[in-house]
Amino acid sequence: MRQAHKETRRRQAAFTLIELLVVLVILGLLAGLVGPRVLKYLATAKTDTAQLQIEDLIASIELYHLEVGRFPSTEEGLDALVQKPAGANNWNGPYIKKKNLPTDPWGTPYHYVFPGENGVFDIYSLGQDKATGGDGEAADIVSW
Repeated sequence: MRQAHKETRRRQAAFTLIELLVVLVILGLLAGLVGPRVLKYLATAKTDTAQLQIEDLIASIELYHLEVGRFPSTEEGLDALVQKPAGANNWNGPYIKKKNLPTDPWGTPYHYVFPGENGVFDIYSLGQDKATGGDGEAADIVSW
């Protein structure tokens, strides 16, 4: 009697192959529905990060301008925010918190132009494709 009771208990505690297959199908459906949405958010996260970094660089350049009395030249570039350029009196930098200049989320340095074509100065990233133009994640992220 005791042996039969243990056998019945073991059968009730185990999963059948059908139950496991049903669970796997449900998990597959969930991954198929949720996966593309998560990937979409990850793609836009890099673009949003680049835009925030550009805004931080703009604020740092404006502080540089207030203290030095001029904007960094194109030749000096964003390095002027980290290292004192020649002839930059009243330089009280570094103007960014980190010791090194940030790169865009795709590992490329930001582009800086002064005087800018679209504003006093232009800061931009070429996006994932590292080429002018593009759509989606390959689109340029700009300061203007």
